[in-house]
Amino acid sequence: MKLLLVLSLLVAALFFASLLIGPAALGAGESLAALLGGGAPGEAVTLVMREVRLPRALLGLMVGAALGLTGAAMQGFLRNPLAEPGLIGTSASAALGAVIALQTGIAAAFTLALPAMALLGAFLSVALILALAGPRGGALVLILAGIAVSAMAGALTALVLNLSPNPFAAAEIIFWLMGSLTDRSMLHVGIAAPFILLGAAALLTQGRGLDTLTLGEDAAASLGVNLTRLRLTIVAGAAAAVGGATAVAGAIGFVGLVVPHLLRPLVGARPSRLLPASALGGAAMLLAADIAVRLIAPERDLKLGVLTALIGAPFFLHLIWRMRRRLA
Repeated sequence: MKLLLVLSLLVAALFFASLLIGPAALGAGESLAALLGGGAPGEAVTLVMREVRLPRALLGLMVGAALGLTGAAMQGFLRNPLAEPGLIGTSASAALGAVIALQTGIAAAFTLALPAMALLGAFLSVALILALAGPRGGALVLILAGIAVSAMAGALTALVLNLSPNPFAAAEIIFWLMGSLTDRSMLHVGIAAPFILLGAAALLTQGRGLDTLTLGEDAAASLGVNLTRLRLTIVAGAAAAVGGATAVAGAIGFVGLVVPHLLRPLVGARPSRLLPASALGGAAMLLAADIAVRLIAPERDLKLGVLTALIGAPFFLHLIWRMRRRLA
């Protein structure tokens, strides 16, 4: 309980910091007054706060929570500490849908086309994975199906880039794939929120089943856990949350891998306690990373996914090294 309180306070502090930090030199009092209705709707300060910083802060909160929560759920369900949200191919498939929208020009003609295509790609990947795994497929089959779908989506994305006749479209695709919260609006918040909230609600209700699953599939089944329903709920919830996050923020990696590992020792390695903690931890990590992006290179538009990868990749290597030493 104390951990959740500390994480909640950290998220609240980072959320307000995200609202107050940016290239526009605005005072804290002036910024909050404009945000809370103290300024005229057409004033520059009001526009900056309500149309630029507020959507960015809300998306940082939601996307980070979705990735952290999904990572914890996938690690608990697969009983694999190296599992992360992209393992079932949802992120790669959502990215493929967005890339197709950018390459074909649909995204330029229709504002909602890019997130809609990304969500379509995410849910098609889930349908394909469940069809490959079958109604009784275990964790290993699910992992293999996810790797296959992810590899295929990645190959198709590379093919689209390779055959792109328009260098400007190719550059836009590459930048989008790096992940970012720049130039997002309340429309993007409205698109992502229902899917992220629905996915988070589905995952948070599976804590007891994941706790029981730590004893093994046979023991969990004997204790009354419906493994088929648990698997469907976890996969569908992860697809909704990650699909909604990827649809508006692009591909942001390592949050779902790093955060659960950092918090697991603090919750006694219980999945039911790790789920809400990872959601708050993921939100804190992404909000902090987005603030760092603005401070490190305010004029270069450093991509958020690049920074999280620079943080996450060394952590991943350290994790592998620790596992190797334990097995030695």
